[in-house]
Parts: sequence; C-alpha cells; structure tokens
Amino acid sequence: MVTFPPETILLPAAPAPVDSSAPEVLSEAMVVLHGQAAALAMLARLAPEPVEISGELGAVIARAAPWQRKLVAQTVSDCAAMLDSGLSALGTLIRRGQDPAAPALVLWREFHAARTAMVSVLANA
Repeated sequence: MVTFPPETILLPAAPAPVDSSAPEVLSEAMVVLHGQAAALAMLARLAPEPVEISGELGAVIARAAPWQRKLVAQTVSDCAAMLDSGLSALGTLIRRGQDPAAPALVLWREFHAARTAMVSVLANA
C-alpha cells in the first residue's frame, strides 16, 4: 500500500480572507460608504458631506478594541447594503420621471441614525 504525505494531497492554499475589521480596511470601507451617502444627499437635495476620512478618525479606529471594530465593520456593511438597494430603488423612480427627494430624505435619515450609532461606538475608544 502506498501512502502520500499530507502536503501532496492538500488543496492549494486559498488566499487569506480579508479582515473587514482591520483599521485600514475599515477606513477604506467608510470612504466608499460616504461616497454612496454623497450620492444620496444629492438626491435628497442636501449638501453633501466630505468623503475623506481624516487621520483623526483613522487613529480612533486603530485604537478601538477588536469588538468595537467588528461592530463598526458590521454597521458599515449593513449601511452599504441599505444604500445599494435604496439608491437602486431611487434610480427606478428617476427613470419613471418621479421626484426621488422625499424617499431619498427618508433613506438619508436612516443612514444618519446608523452612522451616529456607529460613531458612538467608536467614541469610547
């Protein structure tokens, strides 16, 4: 009977999954999220907020506890999903010739509340 050493039958190593709560990944995700929020603000007829994530916020994320970063990463993911589907629905209204301002404002308020909660989690870092 012939046996092969384990390293010859193992599958090739898959790339390590990206840790969504790593400070640099989280900062990048927040920039993308705020880019979506800027598009939403325009549809809601609000002045867009700056998209840049300042060094100060990056430092706050870096010194946050792992549980805080995981919670913020989940919130960013949830907000991104909410904005993706919401902006898609608002696009449908625009294609129909309807005014998207009122539903965009409602979606903006939901985003703003989620972002406020997210910032309060980081405020204790």
